[in-house]
Amino acid sequence: MSLEGIERALACARAAGAHSGDAVLVEDASTEVRVRGAETEHVKQARERCLGLRLFVEAPGGLRQAITSTSDLSPAAIDRMARETVALARATAGDEHAGLPDGPFAAEWRDLDLADPGDAVPVETLVGDALAAEQAAARFDDRIVNSEGSSADTGRTRVAYANTAGFSGHYERTVHSISAQPIAEQDGAMQTDYWFSVSRHRHKLDDPAAVGRRAAERAVAQLGSQRLSTRECAVIFDPITARALLSNLAACVSGYAVYRGSSFLGERLGERIASPSLTVTDDGRRPGGLGSKPFDGEGLPTRRTRVIEGGVLRSFLLDHYSGRKLGLASTGNASRSAGSAPGVAPTNLWVEPGSHSPDELVQTMGSGLLVTRLFGHGFNPVTGDFSRGAAGVWIENGEPTTPVEEITVAGNLGDLLADIDAVGNDLVWMGSIAAPSLRVSRLTVAGA
Repeated sequence: MSLEGIERALACARAAGAHSGDAVLVEDASTEVRVRGAETEHVKQARERCLGLRLFVEAPGGLRQAITSTSDLSPAAIDRMARETVALARATAGDEHAGLPDGPFAAEWRDLDLADPGDAVPVETLVGDALAAEQAAARFDDRIVNSEGSSADTGRTRVAYANTAGFSGHYERTVHSISAQPIAEQDGAMQTDYWFSVSRHRHKLDDPAAVGRRAAERAVAQLGSQRLSTRECAVIFDPITARALLSNLAACVSGYAVYRGSSFLGERLGERIASPSLTVTDDGRRPGGLGSKPFDGEGLPTRRTRVIEGGVLRSFLLDHYSGRKLGLASTGNASRSAGSAPGVAPTNLWVEPGSHSPDELVQTMGSGLLVTRLFGHGFNPVTGDFSRGAAGVWIENGEPTTPVEEITVAGNLGDLLADIDAVGNDLVWMGSIAAPSLRVSRLTVAGA
């Protein structure tokens, strides 16, 4: 991948009076296919190249900053953007914390196994995969009567970054996915659910038919659902719903939320905030990881960070700016698009698995709720309070009994973390955030 456009932009910016700056070039190519029944409903192919430029100019008490981007990579357009970005920066307010990191920037890095070799996947192959998932779901059970569709996607991204401090680097990544969302019907009532598989490497995807069958199994399992009366009980979050809780936690350990005072964990660094059975890790160097990269959005090396260890909050997730605001070092979690300033995002974030199988979690819980779906986004990171729509299965005497729906699970994330009494061994990677099943000793379930 050529760095010529980036180097030209930075050189022109320095000539126009920029104090310092960085640039990122992103090239994307993707294909998306969606089928429903026997018909191909949607095929989309897209290609995009975008150059983003972040420049700083000197000001009393700090640096002024501006960010621009363009898809026109002609030399004249790049030169014009660089000059205009310097002019924009001069019109902004100074910030004592703004600027490039001091380093050390990423040096040599090992192969993180992020990209498939070879050519793009043909559209016909993607259509075949989506149809295989769709047909397998339909054949799973006579009660599968319709579908929201099945899809197969593929994409390749190239990222190049350079700054005026002397760092430059580039990497490539691919991503492939298959999904299915069948509809089941019984006695006039319908239920839908989904399943998907995603990987950096096509050969590591689940078989399309297995994806379809799993989606159908989940949809059929919800037939005959009932509502529960409001109660407090033990709750198990399966790996799909547990990762949603981990996403809420990620928002609360972001350096930006902490320094802005919008995280209930902002004053808890070094304190026990969760059950001793809970350990959470972020690792941008995980081979083949969906969040892996050799350097972050500011050229700093990615790394392995213990966020929670044995229930103790050990680290926030930080980029250079939020770290400077808090008096801490970056954790290599700067994330950015070509047209945006760096922010904080997890790389590969997961709950370390425990020793209990999913069946053991159910059998030893007595009575309670197994949550398999969450709806809505009712979470307040300032207080930790949450309220989410849910569906799942009621457990009685350690045995699954009745599917349930139209319920709400509500509480406080801090209390939930402290009340985790068992962690499953069924860690499932279906994105860059992953978790095994988590069992909570008590939680409010609101129903009829």
